[in-house]
Amino acid sequence: METVEFKVEMVGIHEKRLRKCLSKLKGIEKVEVDANSQKVAVTGYAHRNKILKAIRRGGLKADFWSAQNELLNAYASASYGSLRFSNFNFF
Repeated sequence: METVEFKVEMVGIHEKRLRKCLSKLKGIEKVEVDANSQKVAVTGYAHRNKILKAIRRGGLKADFWSAQNELLNAYASASYGSLRFSNFNFF
């Protein structure tokens, strides 16, 4: 079993669409969504490229999570944390 992390652009109702796309794949055990950092962790036996393809087929922009995304997310939350308005970032 493997956990793969993805950066997915999430706006509003996209979490429901994401879960629907991933529910069609065999071997997915668990899906954790963090909408604030746009991070999705998928645990299961499915191949990471098949998971990415399923997310993109659902109409969502996605890529593998990297250390660079972690740094950018930490910087953005520290710099622009006070400029949030109902889950939309202005920067």
